[in-house]
Amino acid sequence: MVVCLAPWFVTGCGIGSARKDAHEIKAQRIEREKTELMRDLQQARAENEQLAEQIKALSAIPRDKDTNPYALTSIQITKYSNFYDKDDDGKREKFIVYFTPIDPEGDAMKASGTVNVQLWNLDNLNGQALLHQWQVEPEKLRGMWFDTLVSASYRLVFDTPAELDILADPLTVKITFTDYLTGEIFRDQLAINPRLNQ
Repeated sequence: MVVCLAPWFVTGCGIGSARKDAHEIKAQRIEREKTELMRDLQQARAENEQLAEQIKALSAIPRDKDTNPYALTSIQITKYSNFYDKDDDGKREKFIVYFTPIDPEGDAMKASGTVNVQLWNLDNLNGQALLHQWQVEPEKLRGMWFDTLVSASYRLVFDTPAELDILADPLTVKITFTDYLTGEIFRDQLAINPRLNQ
């Protein structure tokens, strides 16, 4: 016992002889950080190469309408746009607007963009002609595509403005659609008669 205790004070009987000093610990930490930085750098280089390839590919795409397969020529508000009673309580609490982006062949196209919808009373000469407006952003619009056996369009559902207590006067719906891909702006308007949709 005495034989082991004496060397223990000098060497610790082998315990702790493998302990790392502060400089070695710091060197290992720096080495780990260097490895992580090198990995991040390699990942950044790979992402840059991918972006460069995408830019090159996009630069090669013709920008004129005749060769753009996703070009729009117009938008069209359909005749089904009007106010609806969705819960059969006698109150038309929903304003539903159907509109279709049209491609060069005259077909419906699920184009992405920003939609501004305005509701007007053009016969209201003594008051405010613009009754209400709504804005739909591209990320929300994408979930509003409405596809049936005979037609396809965007179906925008809004709450009927509280100030429209009596839905009797003919109204006008105006849509401004800004194409997300090209930045082009398309417009259409449609006269609706809430009185006939009771």
